[in-house]
Amino acid sequence: MTGAGMTVWFGVLGTIAAWRDGVPADVGHAQQQRVLAALLVDAGNAVPADVLVDRAWGEAPPRRGREALYGYVSRLRRVLSQMCATDIERTPAGYRLTVDPHRVDMHQFRDLTSRARGQGDAGQAAALWEKALGLWRGEAFTGIDTPWFDSRRDLLDRERLTAELDLADARLRLGQHDRILVELLARAEAQPLDERVAGQLMLALYRGGRGADALTHYQSIRGRLVEELGTDPGPALRLLHQRILGADPALDLAPGPGVAVDEAAAVRPVPRQLPAPPATFIGRDRELASLDGLLKEPADDRAVVVISAIGGVGGMGKTWLALRWAHEHLDRFPDGQLYADLCGFDPSSEPMPPGMVLRGFLDALGIDTQEMPADPEALAALYRSLVAGRRMLIMLDNARGADQIRPLLPGSATCTVMVTSRSHLSGLTATHGCQYLDLGTLPDDDARQILVHALGHDRVAAEPDAVSGLLRRCAGLPLALGIVAARAAARPDFPLTVLTSELHDAACRLDALNAGDLATDLRAVFDTSYRVLDHSTAQTFALLGLAPGPDISLSAAARLTALPAPRARVLLRTLESAHLVQQNIPGRYRMHNLVRLYATERGHDLPDDVRQAALHRLVGFNATTALACDRLLSPQRTPLAGPRTASAVGALHVEDVDAAMAWFEAEHLCLLAVHRFALEHGLHAQAWQLAWALDTFQWRRGWLLDRITTLRSTLPALEVLEEPASMALAHRLLARARIPLDQHAEALEHLRRAIALYERAGDRAGQAQTHLNFALAWERHGDHAEALSHAVRNLRFREVLGDPHREAEALNAVGWYHAHLGHHDQARDYCERALALCRRHAFLEGEAFTLDSLGYIAHHSGSHAQALDHYGRALTLRRRLGDQYEEADALACMGDVYRATDRPADAHDVLSRAFDLYRGQHRATEARRAQRLLEELKPALPARASDGAESGTVPDVAHRTA
Repeated sequence: MTGAGMTVWFGVLGTIAAWRDGVPADVGHAQQQRVLAALLVDAGNAVPADVLVDRAWGEAPPRRGREALYGYVSRLRRVLSQMCATDIERTPAGYRLTVDPHRVDMHQFRDLTSRARGQGDAGQAAALWEKALGLWRGEAFTGIDTPWFDSRRDLLDRERLTAELDLADARLRLGQHDRILVELLARAEAQPLDERVAGQLMLALYRGGRGADALTHYQSIRGRLVEELGTDPGPALRLLHQRILGADPALDLAPGPGVAVDEAAAVRPVPRQLPAPPATFIGRDRELASLDGLLKEPADDRAVVVISAIGGVGGMGKTWLALRWAHEHLDRFPDGQLYADLCGFDPSSEPMPPGMVLRGFLDALGIDTQEMPADPEALAALYRSLVAGRRMLIMLDNARGADQIRPLLPGSATCTVMVTSRSHLSGLTATHGCQYLDLGTLPDDDARQILVHALGHDRVAAEPDAVSGLLRRCAGLPLALGIVAARAAARPDFPLTVLTSELHDAACRLDALNAGDLATDLRAVFDTSYRVLDHSTAQTFALLGLAPGPDISLSAAARLTALPAPRARVLLRTLESAHLVQQNIPGRYRMHNLVRLYATERGHDLPDDVRQAALHRLVGFNATTALACDRLLSPQRTPLAGPRTASAVGALHVEDVDAAMAWFEAEHLCLLAVHRFALEHGLHAQAWQLAWALDTFQWRRGWLLDRITTLRSTLPALEVLEEPASMALAHRLLARARIPLDQHAEALEHLRRAIALYERAGDRAGQAQTHLNFALAWERHGDHAEALSHAVRNLRFREVLGDPHREAEALNAVGWYHAHLGHHDQARDYCERALALCRRHAFLEGEAFTLDSLGYIAHHSGSHAQALDHYGRALTLRRRLGDQYEEADALACMGDVYRATDRPADAHDVLSRAFDLYRGQHRATEARRAQRLLEELKPALPARASDGAESGTVPDVAHRTA
């Protein structure tokens, strides 16, 4: 372990070495040093074993390369553990040396040179470069000769030479030409064709009063270039030659010792290329504040180029936001602003090559076209030289990807780069630390203000419903809002309802969002994002547009596209990077409403067989998975009968009850949409499977109206299937859903139809369960005697049918109705028999119902402590099952016991929780009762406790948003 204050360093800029508190440490023989060096190059990152073998031995690995590697790694671990806290970790991605990269001379060298290049003060920059170059102890990786190390050595040699030249530039700016003249003469002899070296030597000679020697050296390098390469010197060196010939005063040192000189300052133009700011700009305060944070000083002393990227789908207002911010901060960029539309997603042109953009930038910076080098790298180098040290903004608008941007990045931290793109540009984040701002839709208030500004307050206020419709159809997309505003403003005599009705039809909404040219045609804007996708990604996008539901999971998308999940994830990530889908939560994907319309259009362009097969796969996947999850929620439930039940092939594997509830929770709205789709497209069997499989989950969540809607809409499909047993079951389930909603007549009608169908089919189990539902209906209606008669009939069936779960359920029902009729001893006997049967067969749901019954019996027999015990156990089981519907009732029953035993605070607590659940389940009758009891408890509570009770009118039962 490293002691307090102990420092450990590693070196590769010379022989491979390690030091502890400045004292060399033995890191083993040459082969072991190779492995250490290979890890040090990627300090802190995992390196696969095969890569390490290739690095260390190249084309001549040991016979058992991996075994040899393991041995060296093991020995290195022992060495490192003795000298410091550093270790070599084994990870799934490979071996990782856990050392701070700044403790490795190579990484320290690169960090120092990066900081030096971003330093505006020449003296401080020179000190950093000197410190960086002082880390070298000879040739990098001395003594190691493999192809990989040779390539790394060549790269580091070039970085070292660049740092030496950068230091020479700083010394020249500081007026220290005499100090480095000998060094420059030697370097020019070693690098006779390097124009940058030649320029430094010429400037040093000229400032030292040796102008003739400077001109002679120019002629010398010119002759060599012509003779050996067949080319003249580049524009920068030719310009320096002309300025020396003309004795340009800008080349002379400013008066006073130690004053830095910028030799080109006198002739630099100041470009002002930004387009005009948007005439109307509303909202985006949070985003503007985020961009303002770019101008703050870095938290550490490392100066780097600030690069910010604004991303979002086409039409989201990226360019407007960037221009608004840039014009608000022009004073921060006194040396100019460069702008280029990279046409990455332009409907009328191809993406702009970086070389063409560089030529435009160089022209704006005062370089004559004839002086611009032909080589792209030379162009980029000249551009970086000209903007170095200048406080400039470079705006790169509408970029296709990171490769288009990288050649345009300055090397000086005094510059700020602003990028807009429909691509995510994660590659630029990885390589250059780009700060990313994902632009979302506008809030409703800001969207409304856009219409108010364009149309006037009076016109907007005069048609509130029409305006709400326009806002809803534009879905917060600024371009769509702008198009709508422009079209409405062009016809001030037309009511806004005309435009609203045009946008109402989803099939032609994109036709309406067109203001007359490519830039204001929303479909054309989306086209430019779509056409750059490869075939597989484009087809995935189109199929997603057809998928029913507000979003889609990765597993469902994989079934839709018939792709393995890892491949589907890659394609979804590509679409996410293009801002055509959003991963709203991990593993779930959705589209902006207008993008979804465009994707649907593309989906209908697919061949019929491709489209139909994909949607049938999706419906089948949802149906089979729903059936499997329902089996986990209610294993005692009689499996869905009939020859048309779905195969479980392709179903998602779900582990347990919690996972099944979570799946239903996440997929519920999608399942409802898939159910509607199945009905509309004649997939009757799958529609019935979905309706049946949803029943348990919807009951436990208390979503009875969804339950009724789903089942009722399925009845016509069951008539087509001609399955009487399924029809009977659907009617019985519909009745069960209507009973708690006090729809007594409708429930009885469904039950009569169910019992008739069951009797016709000779289905005794179906008849039994229907009698139990009759009992529930009459109980809700207040007739417990009639309820008991049906419960007894149910029990008679169950006693001979051999189903212990249903027999336990029947025993409990008979006991329950005896209890309500005051027959407590008989009730307790039936319920205790039911409880024993439930526990013997691990029937948790039945056990919870029976404990509720026993709690009721104990409460009404005066055994309040026993009642609370029973209800508490039932509540625990309800929560374990995820049954929020019955959880609410258990809490309400506990509240009744607490009220009876004069415990108002406890009663208030459980009734408040029951009230919240009842409201969420739209159970108005139960919610009103709980609220009334809470009001009655208030006088007996301390002020703080009573404040928690909610007051007001309980809303009528309403359908959940779906």
